[in-house]
Amino acid sequence: MTDLIKDAQSQLRELILNALGRLVCQGKISDAPLSAFNIEIPADRNHGDFSSNVAMASARALKMAPRAIAELIASEIDLKYTYFEKCEIAGPGFMNFFLSPQWFSDVVSSIEADGEGYGRTDYGQNKRVLVEFVSANPTGPMHIGNARGGAIGDCLSAVLDFAGYYVEREFYINDAGNQIEKFGNSLECRYLQLFDDSIEMPEDCYLGSDITDHAKAFAEINGDSYVNADSASRKKALVDFALPKNIAKLKTDLLKYRIEYDTWFKESTLHNEGKVSEIVELFKSKGLTYEQDGAVWFKSTLFGDDKDRVLMRSNGLPTYVVPDIAYHYNKLVTRNFDIAINVLGADHHGYIGRMKAAISALDIDPSRLDVVIMQMVNLVRDGETYKLSKRSGKAVTLETLLDEIPVDAARFFFNLREANSHFNLDLDLAVEQSSQNPVYYVQYAHARICSIIRNLEAEGISAGALTNDMLARLSAPQERALIFRLAQFPDEINCAAKDYDPSAITRYSIEIATLFHKFYDACRVKGDDTELTLARLALCKAVKTVICNILTMFKIDCPERM
Repeated sequence: MTDLIKDAQSQLRELILNALGRLVCQGKISDAPLSAFNIEIPADRNHGDFSSNVAMASARALKMAPRAIAELIASEIDLKYTYFEKCEIAGPGFMNFFLSPQWFSDVVSSIEADGEGYGRTDYGQNKRVLVEFVSANPTGPMHIGNARGGAIGDCLSAVLDFAGYYVEREFYINDAGNQIEKFGNSLECRYLQLFDDSIEMPEDCYLGSDITDHAKAFAEINGDSYVNADSASRKKALVDFALPKNIAKLKTDLLKYRIEYDTWFKESTLHNEGKVSEIVELFKSKGLTYEQDGAVWFKSTLFGDDKDRVLMRSNGLPTYVVPDIAYHYNKLVTRNFDIAINVLGADHHGYIGRMKAAISALDIDPSRLDVVIMQMVNLVRDGETYKLSKRSGKAVTLETLLDEIPVDAARFFFNLREANSHFNLDLDLAVEQSSQNPVYYVQYAHARICSIIRNLEAEGISAGALTNDMLARLSAPQERALIFRLAQFPDEINCAAKDYDPSAITRYSIEIATLFHKFYDACRVKGDDTELTLARLALCKAVKTVICNILTMFKIDCPERM
């Protein structure tokens, strides 16, 4: 869990504070309470590796010009035996600090020492997190939106794990409620049509070919034995036949997509175990319900919702929100996860407020529920954008998508933009083997390094034990830029975990590949200078480690040859 960026920042803060302390003891500045100051990485690192605004932040308290304060601090800072080799003052008093060769050497050494653990942090403090994603209705195949949600949810889980959280992945199976009723109606119509083609499909039905296929498969086994059965029995038989097949298909397709869940949680268990009715009784016991027009309402506006919500309809059946509340109660109370994260589509914005209101009413801290909202995906082919309707039965499914493009490309592309941004998936680019294809570009950097290592090993050259003096030879601008970015990997992980944005790590991998290619073009790895060759080989291996850690984390192949 090496983080040399953090170590350098901490050391620099201590150096500045010690210098200020000495200046107070010498009577050169007053012992006035100072404002907080920042230590940042400048946008243009030609001006320094780290910059501090300590002089500006202290000016009012010390009643001195910022530049004068900066000059005093610089005169008292002793950089000997530190990660810094010099300090410069810029403009009105910014203090810019430049890292020493020792720091760059330590980065390369630490990556080699940490290996596959490099980048892991303890940011999450082992808090228990449940990430629920995809959770597609089991009434039909998964579509393109589920493909994006799968990549985002799975990669977010991986980032949180890397950041030191305890993470479980979960799929919530909506095997009860209106969609199952609609599923049964659709199957019933298609089944009866096999024996009477005059029967028309009602408007509110699923029209996909999968419904027809299920009806035909059911008829092959049962013939017309259910034609004269009562509707409820017929629909139950059809649903009991088709639903397990759909759920099995969901699992198969997601495994092909390299997604494995810790739990497949069925909504029906909440109904069967009485947990849905228990939620209603909990609200009643707290005096948070009222009756109107024969229905039971929850006073959700008391907890920040935009309107009160119906819990039980006048017919005595619960609305869809009740099992959802019971499910979140199960997550956060029964199973005691510290945080529940849901990855949901853009049409679920209103869902957030009502669910947070509900769990607040149940004395659960609403901050323990986080929702990642995901925008729609457009498919692009030959420069043309097209959408296909799920209702018409012609949606692009996850299965057909993975027949079109490699799994590596699908997982990488769908995790290339923030979840809340719209995304165009270029199907032509996803299969292109060129530097224009970002996943190919990153994988090629890894394969190129593997080739360098193989070729040098064939000549008897391998990076064995390297001294600091040898690694200090990595002083070219391209080398230092690459090493500095490699050092930021742990912080990138922490930021991605904090923001629930795994796409930041995907983009970071592209940056690393770009910096590596620049280094490779500018700095010949094998040269006449043996020590420099070994140092550059060690840097190549460090890059390989970081790329491999990222791709492996996101379940993307790390090819050694391309």
